[in-house]
Amino acid sequence: MTDASSYLIAEEPYYQPVNREVELYEAAYGVRMPVMLKGPTGCGKSRFVEYMAFRLSRPLITVACNEDMTASDLVGRFLLDKDGTRWQDGPLTTAARIGAICYLDEIVEARQDTTVVIHPLTDHRRTLPLDKKGEQIRAHPDFQLVISYNPGYQSLMKDLKQSTKQRFAGLDFDYPNAELEAQIVATEAGVDRTVAEQLVQVAHRARNLKGHGLDEGISTRLLVYAGQLMAKGVEPIAACSMSLVCPLTDDADMRDTLDAAVNTFFG
Repeated sequence: MTDASSYLIAEEPYYQPVNREVELYEAAYGVRMPVMLKGPTGCGKSRFVEYMAFRLSRPLITVACNEDMTASDLVGRFLLDKDGTRWQDGPLTTAARIGAICYLDEIVEARQDTTVVIHPLTDHRRTLPLDKKGEQIRAHPDFQLVISYNPGYQSLMKDLKQSTKQRFAGLDFDYPNAELEAQIVATEAGVDRTVAEQLVQVAHRARNLKGHGLDEGISTRLLVYAGQLMAKGVEPIAACSMSLVCPLTDDADMRDTLDAAVNTFFG
């Protein structure tokens, strides 16, 4: 049997509430309601789940979903070793057995025929059939399923079925307001408040370009990266180029626009 303590978050993650997400999530966990987190890349969804797992003293098992992920990757499979054939639980099965929070990050990246395996765990049944093993697991009373995705990247090929969406309660996430975001950047990156505020202003200019040349704006995560480089002595223009401009676009004109925004505050 897997030791649940190995999945506990050892130290409290830094997280600043933006709205009422903490109390709403706690209420949902109180009845073990499945929860769906929706918001842009790097806005704090994964950190929030880690924070709530720590706050609730629950083990957390995180799965980074991708298009090659199969149902067996989630549920488990038979493996061959020197002693013959043995069953290896997947992360979803492990979470259901030990009563962990199972977090499926960027769920839309997984194939739809893979995500249907979560359905029996998200309604009154709270069961997980292991067809290959001929076993049906009844989820531990403390088990909860959490999924996340970025609605900005939705397409006809990459979206959740309504039959999946309507099994979850939802929480919307977005980037914090400027004051709170500056506080987060200053704390996480170890830079002074003035530098954090300048980074946030660069981000706001870039976010206004979303849909006008940029697929996604500068995330809070990237602002922290830039601040961390500055805290290590990297010159601000170089830190911003490496963390805020280069990752976002390969378009020369758009890079010039972002560089101009950086120079406005750090030039």
